[in-house]
Amino acid sequence: MNYIYNNEAEKNMMLERFCRYARIWSESDGKAADEGVFPSTECQWDFARILVKELRNLGTRNVYLTDFCYVVAKIDSNIEDAEERKKYPAILLMAHLDTVDEVSGRNVRPVITIKSDDESPTGTADTIIKSDGTTLLGADDKAGITAIMCALDYMQRHYEELPHGPIQVMFSPDEETGHGMDKVPLKILSPDFAVTVDGGDEGELESECFNAWYAQVRFTGKACHTGDAKANRMVNATVMAGAFTSALPRDKAPETTEGHEGFIAVMECAGSIESAEIGLLLRAFTTEEIENQKRIVSETAEKISGEFGGKCEVTFRQQYVNMKAKLDEHPQVLERLRHAFAASGVVPREKPIRGGTDGSRLTELGIPTPNIFTGAHEFHSRNEWLSLNQCAKAADVIINLCCTGEDKCTNT
Repeated sequence: MNYIYNNEAEKNMMLERFCRYARIWSESDGKAADEGVFPSTECQWDFARILVKELRNLGTRNVYLTDFCYVVAKIDSNIEDAEERKKYPAILLMAHLDTVDEVSGRNVRPVITIKSDDESPTGTADTIIKSDGTTLLGADDKAGITAIMCALDYMQRHYEELPHGPIQVMFSPDEETGHGMDKVPLKILSPDFAVTVDGGDEGELESECFNAWYAQVRFTGKACHTGDAKANRMVNATVMAGAFTSALPRDKAPETTEGHEGFIAVMECAGSIESAEIGLLLRAFTTEEIENQKRIVSETAEKISGEFGGKCEVTFRQQYVNMKAKLDEHPQVLERLRHAFAASGVVPREKPIRGGTDGSRLTELGIPTPNIFTGAHEFHSRNEWLSLNQCAKAADVIINLCCTGEDKCTNT
């Protein structure tokens, strides 16, 4: 069943919805989130309230906006026969409200271009949406929200012909800060499994992600007048920080790794002569590699501080764990998604996420949550773009996932 892909009217409604969402400022703030502010920005509330109103306008009765800015909606099954209804699992659909703060997401001006087969980056005639180059686009993850909302809208307008099981929806704040599941309202959620709609190219189906830690290295130096600095009277913490980042192995930088290779990423550095701090992301698919990365960071910091005669302090904080082991315990979840992909005419491309999603944390909390594509590309940059065709395909997958009973899934 290809619901939206071959229907220009549906795709035009999807285009209008996405561009409207893209213009809404909902940027999160990583520093505020790390300091315990949740949600980290007020503007996320603005987007959340709009989505609450739209969900209610779809006829959804049970819509909640929690005290921590999670939008939650529950849609009952429309199947009257009790035995038939048992064949449909309760599915939670998820996407996140916020956009990353590394590139401005304020005053986004979507630019729409119709591309022919030869011109299109997707290889087929397509509608491509970008920003005007002064901001990111916000397709991460407003494309995911768009795909979910369009799928729900379609199912509501075709209520009689599309039987579905119980559907739950959650749009979460602060995914980009790594705190998206800090206040997740688990008590009002009861799915058999969940799906995050937060991937990229068409066909992406992801059940494996990084193990993630944050490292903070603090160097303490000693200040004095620069004219009297010789003989180690001055120990410059900023110079120690620079030497530390230069001493990290180049082959473990994000720019030199791919696939299942992990990395150590220097994300920020600030300080003065007396004190300097470096923030790093440690990413690896195995716990053994993560432990090795932690050892490299600690030993490098100690070596540099010893050479300069200063002091160092290294702290580590776990962010999320690889969801693969937990998802391997629920193979039926991926099988249902593969069936939904096939029913939508999409060839699944199963690959590891070189990052994480809210689903990583939710899987850890007991709800198996793989990730699927949205049609968004070049995340976290001013070059970010969205394929309308691919976003429509994501909506197709959602519809087929929700509208297929267990018997139809296993017999196909």
